[in-house]
Amino acid sequence: MKQIALDIGLGAPPSLANFFAGPNEPALRHLLLWAGSPTRSPVPTYLWGATASGKTHLLRATGQVLRDQGASCGWLDAGIAEPPAFDERWAAVMMDDVHLYTAVQQHAAFNWFVNAQALQRGVLAAGALPPADLKLREDLRTRLGWGHVFQLQVLSEPERRAVLRQAADERGVFLSDEVMDFMLTRFSRDLASLMQLLQQLDGYALQTQRAITIPLIKSMLENE
Repeated sequence: MKQIALDIGLGAPPSLANFFAGPNEPALRHLLLWAGSPTRSPVPTYLWGATASGKTHLLRATGQVLRDQGASCGWLDAGIAEPPAFDERWAAVMMDDVHLYTAVQQHAAFNWFVNAQALQRGVLAAGALPPADLKLREDLRTRLGWGHVFQLQVLSEPERRAVLRQAADERGVFLSDEVMDFMLTRFSRDLASLMQLLQQLDGYALQTQRAITIPLIKSMLENE
């Protein structure tokens, strides 16, 4: 059955608190300790895993922790065609989707890495592949792999169901098994999208004074 990639607007911003770790608890614990320490280790951290395993969520959430502390961070992903120069005011640099970097982005990432290490600043990076399999320039690839490396796992369907059920219970919303099946088969299955879908369904149900059912979901889609 074709899944719908629903544009469901803005949900809660990524945070370490709203990341459901499941099998990725070691990576979350590591980032909580690292981001919360006043003397953060300059040893780099690299996260890798499939799409929807939580890599970008964790990078953005960790960056937000640092910004909440008054620090600034550099951010580089594959959508930034012309990366800025390294800024010595940065407390850390975040590099997402490194497996997609162009030659220009790889050059910038290596420069950021070298400068961050020289100034004892943190480097958090993420990609779809383990460091050894990255098709990047060798000096960048080896640096990404010499620190802490965590493989992230996509949550299983039972884990996604448990998270949805818990989130619905916290909202005082009842999700039947049929509604849960519909959500998991007809919409994007990554957890962030499902949680945002639940948020929109809750709002639409309140607005229309109806329970969350499959007909309600279809009605919401028709009225978008």
